Amino acid sequence: MKLDPRERLIVALDVSSIAEAEALVARLGETVSFYKIGYQLAFAGGIDFARVLAGAGKRIFLDLKLHDIGNTVARGVEGVVRLGASFLSVHAYPQTMHAAVDARKGSSLRLLAVTVLTSYGDADLAAAGYDFTVSELVGERAAQARDVGIDGLVCSGEEAAMLRSDLGASMILVTPGIRPAGAAAGDQKRIMTPAAAIAAGADHLVVGRPIIAAPDPKAAADAIIAEISAATS
Repeated sequence: MKLDPRERLIVALDVSSIAEAEALVARLGETVSFYKIGYQLAFAGGIDFARVLAGAGKRIFLDLKLHDIGNTVARGVEGVVRLGASFLSVHAYPQTMHAAVDARKGSSLRLLAVTVLTSYGDADLAAAGYDFTVSELVGERAAQARDVGIDGLVCSGEEAAMLRSDLGASMILVTPGIRPAGAAAGDQKRIMTPAAAIAAGADHLVVGRPIIAAPDPKAAADAIIAEISAATS
């Protein structure tokens, strides 16, 4: 099924308060239908706000990157199911993924495994004790996620083409680190423009600062959706 370009854009609500989030959602209006809530907003009341957004017909990606003992992960996933979120992220460790897959059975929640954070490069992995390059570790974890029954992956645009080729069309690929041409990279090391990420095989693009820090967030979102539409036409 072909996704509507508007459904492909996930706006990251990386703000510090519910008031800021509410104001941003109001400014974006019907332009944006899908939002990501991560740690910053989650710890400021964002979990309850996710329920409000879902009740208003918005889709929610809870980017909580769960990773803990199996029972704790399972109880967390069960709670997210009750919130009505569409996507939930977990770290791509086999025990964590197994627990999450088992706990979401019978629900519409889709699980996304985080392979390697987009702020990491090869030197960061070496410093953490991994004897892999980024692309090698992404490939290994992606194959494990597929075998466990995970629905999708959070990956940079640089890995999207490789993963789409290796895993086929059924795996959902969600790509952060999206920067329109000319935008600052910030703390991201593996970035890509919206059109390039779509061409590489990404299904959904997560965009934060280029929209929420723009003088006109709605215009910025409209421009990215137009770029997605052109790349998929």
